[in-house]
Amino acid sequence: MKNYRRIKSMQNNNKLKIIPLGGLHEIGKNMTVVEYRDSIIIVDCGLTFPEDEMLGIDIVIPDFTYLINNKNKIKGLVLTHGHEDHIGAVPYLLKELDIPIYGTPLTMGLLENKLKEHRIPLSCLKVVNQGDRIKLGKFEVEWVRVNHSIPDSSSIYIKSPIGNVFVTGDFKVDFTPISGEPIDLTRLGEIGKEGVLAMVGESTNVLRKGYTMSESNVGETFNRIFQSCMNNRIIIATFASNVHRVQQIINSAEKFGRKVVLSGRSMETMMDTARRLGYVDVKKNTIIDINQMKKYKPEETVVITTGSQGEPMSALTRIAFGEHRKIQATAEDVIILSATPIPGNENSVAKVINKLMETGSKVIYEALSEIHVSGHACQEELKMMLSLIKPKYFVPAHGEVRHLLKHAELATQMGTDPSDIFILENGDVLEFNKKSAAITGSVPSGNTLVDGLGIGDVGNIVLRDRKHLSEDGLIVVVITISKQEGKVVSGPDIISRGFVYVRESVDLMDEARDMVKKTLDKCDRKSISDWSTLKTNIREDLRGFLYHRTKRNPMILPIIMEI
Repeated sequence: MKNYRRIKSMQNNNKLKIIPLGGLHEIGKNMTVVEYRDSIIIVDCGLTFPEDEMLGIDIVIPDFTYLINNKNKIKGLVLTHGHEDHIGAVPYLLKELDIPIYGTPLTMGLLENKLKEHRIPLSCLKVVNQGDRIKLGKFEVEWVRVNHSIPDSSSIYIKSPIGNVFVTGDFKVDFTPISGEPIDLTRLGEIGKEGVLAMVGESTNVLRKGYTMSESNVGETFNRIFQSCMNNRIIIATFASNVHRVQQIINSAEKFGRKVVLSGRSMETMMDTARRLGYVDVKKNTIIDINQMKKYKPEETVVITTGSQGEPMSALTRIAFGEHRKIQATAEDVIILSATPIPGNENSVAKVINKLMETGSKVIYEALSEIHVSGHACQEELKMMLSLIKPKYFVPAHGEVRHLLKHAELATQMGTDPSDIFILENGDVLEFNKKSAAITGSVPSGNTLVDGLGIGDVGNIVLRDRKHLSEDGLIVVVITISKQEGKVVSGPDIISRGFVYVRESVDLMDEARDMVKKTLDKCDRKSISDWSTLKTNIREDLRGFLYHRTKRNPMILPIIMEI
């Protein structure tokens, strides 16, 4: 693999900057800053979901420090489409900054729901259509039609005094889309002829050869499954945001005379928004309330549900574990997972599949049938985009290191000089003048962890403690000391949580208590009055004893009370 240039010298102060704040060396959390002099525009503001070691964390969003420090320069946030990894962090950004937000109708409709949940005024939302061009500070921004797994998806074309920037967003080339028109290859070719200084290109599916199949292929598969399951209830799990997939399920349900039941809050919200804006075509009485389901025979219904990624609180997971209040899986059900597991979710999805199979249900997933196609471009489509846009400089984005390097390799095959390809990290500042480009520094970046109502108040130390507690448990040592006499008057009492079951470890607890007594006996009145030293001595002595006896290292929390 060639080494792609990382640093070059620059002298011109008249610079255009591209600064990724998320989406590089990771999947999700997409956010890119484009800056020229006193003008900043932000492209997307997404979230990602926590890794296994981020115990208790709900979501992960980008670090907004650079934007907050430069808030007077920000002219707006422009959105490519309505998926969570591109709009999910917008409410948190708006709690820090008052800026206008621009996006296509469905994107804005989905974002509107989010802002209402966070009680944020909707006046910042500005609806644009594909093909529109608006002026934002020193920039002109255009939304260019592409195909993806959600309607209204766009690439962003940015004109600046230094040169033009093209951000692909998530895309695929689909000549037979479920709704709307195919990708606007004509406009993409025109943009390439106008001249593009830099392209930021998504890399999600770059490891897959060939072309991504058309979404219409899935509809044909659904029809075959519905035809062969005339005597079964059908339950289909997919992403709530995959409006095209939901439309095809509805089409098959109507073709075979089934009623559609929606399960999962995000699915219901998405459908309400998509129907209101005209992005879903459904007959008047096709969708019924989940409470009406018992009025119909099981084989007369199809359930569309969330949970294709094995999310713990999702509708499908609750069905699998018998915890759903309205739907119980039976041996007469055919259950379809119409999605590919996101990297890291494979085990969760497998657990749900196994649980569903234990009920006797027939489970169909991607390995067994073509019930899912990606919304992301494979290698040949990525090459097509490069050949149409013809950027001078190329920045692979939206992927882990292996994705970025593979995309750089494809660009090299397409004739791009390796020295004009930049493998960035989140926070890198890539600067351009009309003749050269260089990575000249970095800005604050990284993960901001959201835990309940807390935003950024959980850091590495808290996560370390949570991990420690989850692995080895907690021992609490409670002692009461007389203030006047400087003597222990009560205790030590030892409480175990997640370490050992006390009733079955009476001898160990008695020995631990004796160990703490010995530590106290060694202390004179002065030492007992010095609580910091006393706690340290108790912690160290007890840790050594417990590790020797159990080979475990619980968190030890001495509590000293004074009377």
